[in-house]
Amino acid sequence: MQELRESQNDIHREARLLLRAARVASLAVLEEDYPSIALVTPAVTLDGEVVLLLSQLSAHTRALDRDGRCALMVSGPAEERNPQTSPRLSLVCDAVRSEDPADRARYLAVHPYAGFYAGFGDFGVYRLSTIAARYVGGFARAASLDVERLAPVTVALRDEAAAAAAMAAVNAGQGGRLDRIAREQGGDGSGWQLITLDPDGYDLAREDVVLRVAFAHGLRTYADFSSQIG
Repeated sequence: MQELRESQNDIHREARLLLRAARVASLAVLEEDYPSIALVTPAVTLDGEVVLLLSQLSAHTRALDRDGRCALMVSGPAEERNPQTSPRLSLVCDAVRSEDPADRARYLAVHPYAGFYAGFGDFGVYRLSTIAARYVGGFARAASLDVERLAPVTVALRDEAAAAAAMAAVNAGQGGRLDRIAREQGGDGSGWQLITLDPDGYDLAREDVVLRVAFAHGLRTYADFSSQIG
């Protein structure tokens, strides 16, 4: 398979968009002496790392507690009948239990239905730090990625407070605009609110429905957000 070297900017952006939009993934762990795989539901933090809500009753969670080395794969729909044309991103990661309330809040914002069981004693949040990444953008399109470019590239775009302020301003003053965008994305009803914002896009939520909306072009600062939404 041919390596892509001339279009790394596009490849990294494609990979970020795919990861941030993913609502389901495959998690590979080391269980006993063999690898094991499980379906998980990821969320992605502002800084580009994956967080998972996992139960200690699951074998893959106990495996992570013994050995945090793991891999995660997300994929998108195939462009043609051949499944090999589907875009996918594979991450090699180190997983650790996270007690950071922000990680839990991020996960539950993207997966609000999980609020029903997130407080059970056997559930905990795990943060996956990426150490290597491989992206396949369809048949005969593959590249090993620069992990640092899966995260926001400037200090301004890592500013959680600035992102929160930008969301609050739009939620307070542009509810009708958000409802229109949600309808364009297949949502219905009114009262949609911004729940996440990052350099590549944002999430809108109403009750237990969450819609991911990607920017046509990445943000430079969160102050630009209002002018970039539909």
